Amino acid sequence: MDMDIAGKRVLVTGGSKGIGLACGAAFAAEGCDVILASRDAAALEAAAAGIRARHNVSVTIHAADLSDAAAREAMHRAHPEIDILVNNAGAIPGGTVQDISLARWQEAWSLKVFGYIHLTQLYLPGLEAKRAGVIVNIIGMAGRAPRADYICGAAGNAALIAFTAALGGRSTDKGVRVVGISPGATKTDRIVQLSKSRAKTRFGDESRWEEMLSGLALGRPAHAEEIADLAVFCASPRGGYLSGTTLDVDAGAQFRG
Repeated sequence: MDMDIAGKRVLVTGGSKGIGLACGAAFAAEGCDVILASRDAAALEAAAAGIRARHNVSVTIHAADLSDAAAREAMHRAHPEIDILVNNAGAIPGGTVQDISLARWQEAWSLKVFGYIHLTQLYLPGLEAKRAGVIVNIIGMAGRAPRADYICGAAGNAALIAFTAALGGRSTDKGVRVVGISPGATKTDRIVQLSKSRAKTRFGDESRWEEMLSGLALGRPAHAEEIADLAVFCASPRGGYLSGTTLDVDAGAQFRG
């Protein structure tokens, strides 16, 4: 199926690995020019080289700590013209409310929650001026199914689901769509980190992290490419009537009881 987005310019945050890297590759496969942003310049270079080797598109990298407001503003100055923004950067820790200090809570939200909000503030006016564009927020299932052992992420994700709904309900008045995607357990490095945190909370032993993944729907976590393909669909004319909604991608796990 032709997604009809060839030539679009796409900015993906957290683009050096995991879902972000998969999104970069998926948009490139559709003929989009891609900007990958994350903290790690070396990882970005490797990611960009891999995409360039497979697809004849422009792949630009931008290394910055996007938890910092000044760095976000600098990225906007460096890459002001985009058609699609994929907010994906985030590293909210696992743990209970007692496990996570206020400083760590604020640090985590500065990247994912306030980072998403600030980048939207920066890029939305340009999209509105063109009366075209899409913002895709990669959020997470904890916002729908909050758990005590991932309370910081659950609260942050719930806030972003509400942000997506409130913004996407009106952004269409100026030709811009805003869509959320909430992946469940996804096969990335991050799922190992979170599973170790949960195992430590539940068992006092992080080495038992694989037990946290037992009983997954369909017997496996999602693949990052499955999330990326959905992001492409949501950002394309094929998903042109989507705005304000957040799509849950958990194979029905939230309903398993």
